[in-house]
Amino acid sequence: MKFFDTLKNIWKIEELKNRILLTLGLLLVYRFGAQVVLPGVDAAALDSLARQTDGGLLGLLNAFTGGAFSNASVFALGIMPYISASIVVQLMTIAIPYLQKLQKEGESGQKKITQITRWLTIGITLVQGPGYIYNLFNTLPPNAFLLESSFTFVASSVVILTTGCIFAMWLGERITDKGIGNGISLLIMVGIIATLPQAFLQELSSRVSESNGGLIMILIELVIWFVIIYGSIMLVRAVRQIPVQYARKSATGKFEKQSFGGARQFIPLKLNASGVMPIIFAQAIMFIPAAVAGLSESDAAQGVTAAFQDIFGFWYNLVFGLLIVVFTFFYTAITVPTNKMADDLKRSGGFIPGIRPGSETAEFLDRIMSQITLPGSIFLAIIAVFPAVISLLGVQQGWALFFGGTSLLIMVGVAIDTIEQVNSYLLNRHYDGLMKNSKNRKAVA
Repeated sequence: MKFFDTLKNIWKIEELKNRILLTLGLLLVYRFGAQVVLPGVDAAALDSLARQTDGGLLGLLNAFTGGAFSNASVFALGIMPYISASIVVQLMTIAIPYLQKLQKEGESGQKKITQITRWLTIGITLVQGPGYIYNLFNTLPPNAFLLESSFTFVASSVVILTTGCIFAMWLGERITDKGIGNGISLLIMVGIIATLPQAFLQELSSRVSESNGGLIMILIELVIWFVIIYGSIMLVRAVRQIPVQYARKSATGKFEKQSFGGARQFIPLKLNASGVMPIIFAQAIMFIPAAVAGLSESDAAQGVTAAFQDIFGFWYNLVFGLLIVVFTFFYTAITVPTNKMADDLKRSGGFIPGIRPGSETAEFLDRIMSQITLPGSIFLAIIAVFPAVISLLGVQQGWALFFGGTSLLIMVGVAIDTIEQVNSYLLNRHYDGLMKNSKNRKAVA
């Protein structure tokens, strides 16, 4: 009953209701665009492309685009070029002083960085677009193209794919500004969720019709799935609280002497401060060995290509897991500024009990981050490679992808972030939040 009362309270807040409706409307537009096939391509002849994306790395990319990749849609590249551009800009910020300066300029600098990311997104799309079109030529039969495979068709298709990516990027930014939640992340999550019902129904049909365990195995799989989801939620929300003491200050007023401060607070250090970025970094790197080995026709190169195209294979997941651990430490080091945290703490008159302010505090925070990042990175790697483990039980690959990896962590992270934003609106209006740990507030008359 409390849940339904909360939904009623959400509908009572006009601003929140409008934001949710706008978000749902823009997400619906994105899903509609994922079904619009490129002009000049016969939608009835896309079966071979769907089979190509039935597994492997292309299957993973197809899941992120919500099936738009296998539909030869105007949104076939999805929002992934923007994600790639964002990663490149973040890495460039470490090495390029100009970007570092922009990062320190606050909102104005962030706008310039966003503009650089947009232009880089267009550049990446112009590179990936021709590759996607020529993949269509190699995969689809000749009768799938209503127009001849001329330069005009290739050029117009690349322009449409680029425009589709820019439009998807615009939808994400509008959701962030005018809607609820992070727009780019919501577009990816909606694309992932769009393939979930079909994957589950295929698994259900396989278990029941082929007498392959029946409903009992489906029940076991769902229990394992919910356990993995719970573990992912714990990973996202787990923090190590570092106690902080603020020096007590005294001030003499007109009538009496008053004391201020002295309260103990905490610095929350996340167990997984890097989110899903290590998995995305590692996933991008995993494309490289197969691409390089594919340039050679030797038996060894073909073996490497086969190994790194099988996302459920042993060697792929071993390298993938190790890269996640490495990138977790790397991304945490560049995103958690322990030196700045120590300086801010010192300027505000705070200190960690038993630790001297300044460099010793920075070293202490850095040591704690290293200690909690190691188990966090290992747990993140386990979740990332768990689809390969669950596939050993005979689970179909499409359904196995939802048992971990980037797909599950994105869904969990985006869902928690969106719920927290809804909670902030509810609590500001003195309503109970959606989460159990939300503060209960009575409506003010």
